[in-house]
Amino acid sequence: MSSDAGFLNVLRGSAPYIHAHRDRCFVIALGGEAALRPDFADLIYDIALLHSLGVKVVLVHGARPQIESRLAAAGLQTNFVNGLRVTTKEALSCVQEAVGSLRMEIEALLSTGLQGTPMGGARLDVASGNLVTAKPVGVRKGVDHLHTGEVRNIDVEAISDLLARGSLVLLSPVGYSRTGEIFNLRAEDVACAAATALHADKLLLLHDGPHLHERLNCAAQLSLHEAADLAAGIQDSDRPAADLLHLAIRACDHGIKRCHVMSHDEDGALLQELYSRDGVGTMISVKNFDELRAASIEDIGGIMALIDPLQADGSLVPRGREQLELDIRHFLVMARDGLVTACCALYPHADEAMGELACVAVHSEYRKQGRAEALLEQVERQARGLGIERLFALTTHAAHWFIEHDFNAATVDDLPAARRQAYNNDRNAKIFIKEISA
Repeated sequence: MSSDAGFLNVLRGSAPYIHAHRDRCFVIALGGEAALRPDFADLIYDIALLHSLGVKVVLVHGARPQIESRLAAAGLQTNFVNGLRVTTKEALSCVQEAVGSLRMEIEALLSTGLQGTPMGGARLDVASGNLVTAKPVGVRKGVDHLHTGEVRNIDVEAISDLLARGSLVLLSPVGYSRTGEIFNLRAEDVACAAATALHADKLLLLHDGPHLHERLNCAAQLSLHEAADLAAGIQDSDRPAADLLHLAIRACDHGIKRCHVMSHDEDGALLQELYSRDGVGTMISVKNFDELRAASIEDIGGIMALIDPLQADGSLVPRGREQLELDIRHFLVMARDGLVTACCALYPHADEAMGELACVAVHSEYRKQGRAEALLEQVERQARGLGIERLFALTTHAAHWFIEHDFNAATVDDLPAARRQAYNNDRNAKIFIKEISA
């Protein structure tokens, strides 16, 4: 494939996501560690590109290493209690300097407009200010955390107005109290509170090191329950990973449908995560990313795309679109972001308590990931509900798969009467039958 063809395929493949994300609100949490990277500007430009593609962006930046650097330069030591920094009056000055300096650096990068740069012609308006109201953490387990605070309120009306006017909203890890005090906040808490208050469509958490699913050797898409179980089993040696999971879980518990956790160490991770079907990061969602459901008329195009190559090579019996429309009520599909990744059909022969498992097909990019097995389990559940005691299947190419899933070889005489009459001797398909326990 030529480079031009590859570019066109990528661009065309991203089109559904460009349409889907336009006018959606995404809250992005970016740790101060990212600003230490030599390619930090590229990451900020990618965030600006999201804005250019119609996403309503709220960017929350951290400043932990910058604060540590300022404290060290001032000869001050930080005391952490229960995972929270105790912010003294002297330390607060370092926080203000570090946060203010980094915020201005980000604003400057977002203001770049030179031709020949990714920001050429962007004309991006960046808005920040006293949009986060804070309150003191106070005394915890006998320790006064002084100028360390927690989020009290997010100015939803002001932020919504800014987003509606086309601004990118930038929030820093500081907040202001109604008594005029300044408090040092955790950027992660600001991001979660902002996403929740704004009813954001996504919360995007960027971190350093390997992607979370690579680090924890787990699936790249996790349900809320799976994420909670995973977080509970993480050892103390990798508390940052557990903290990321807990933050995503908290956001989902408060109404955010999908949280994406990805490493800023991988160039373009943010864009790949949002504008490709499988992404590169780890996604925690309230609902399963892969949906298994009854097929509808709208799925016919996707099913045809799956089965056409298999019909061409003789793996499946040819069935045209018209026949598929007539049979669609018998089909199940698995879908991922609108793409049909697998399908099958169950044709009941109720008089003989038998059912045919037919048209099992899985997208070439999603094979060996358990999709066919998931469809088979669902077919068996449906079959039992219909009073079916035995499933049968005819195949020319996949005999071993059926044997591995407890089907036994059978003959034409074992088929229901109607299916015996329709059996194609020229095709000479192998027959397999599975007993279904009640």
